[in-house]
Amino acid sequence: MNINNYKTYISAETMMGPNSVRILAELLDKYPLRLAPDDRVLDLGCGKGLTSLIIAKETGAKVFANDLWISAEENAKRFNEWGIGERITPVCKDANNLDFEKEQFRVLVSIDSYHYFAGSKGFFQEKILPFMRDDGVVLIGIPGLKEEYTGCAKELLSDWLGEDAHMFKGPKLWKELIGSSDRIDTVDTWEMDCFGEAWNDWLTTDNKFALDDKKHFESIIKPYTCFVGIYVRLKKAL
Repeated sequence: MNINNYKTYISAETMMGPNSVRILAELLDKYPLRLAPDDRVLDLGCGKGLTSLIIAKETGAKVFANDLWISAEENAKRFNEWGIGERITPVCKDANNLDFEKEQFRVLVSIDSYHYFAGSKGFFQEKILPFMRDDGVVLIGIPGLKEEYTGCAKELLSDWLGEDAHMFKGPKLWKELIGSSDRIDTVDTWEMDCFGEAWNDWLTTDNKFALDDKKHFESIIKPYTCFVGIYVRLKKAL
């Protein structure tokens, strides 16, 4: 995808951290989605809807934009202003208590949010798999710990993240947490390439949270962290 097509939507108002558009773009370039208009995509932790907008425009599929912190009403207004409201259903649900119809989503995307709620073994099998169709795809991009610092999140990141430091994990550990299932065909995890650009887009905004991150970027964020990409392919129906 061409990120330049979405520059007018990317701003201090719509970003909630490192540029989610760059993270999503890397995932879609690495694992392109070919979807039909009636396919359904769950954008889990969509924030202010940037990623949902792009998924809808790039794939033509129906998107369910779910976020716990941003109300469905606020996102619905934004989607309508963007001229994409008829193709995106805004939702406000806790990822631990989703109540969608079983096996309805062809794809699940989660950008800069999965680490907040999914850092325990069994979460993927119990909370995500039931809603995924056979032969479905999961694409996740989240901040994490560089592999060589695995197990040292508290010591390295606490000055920046405080008690939330434990959420940051390396690619291998995230692969273990996704786990196995008789429905899972492939799990791939890696350190993403978009780290510098995504962070630069965020740190140059006039946002109070970005200003706080900027204080820690050179000493903590840049040397020890990365973005972790996660790709899961489910098996085809027998």
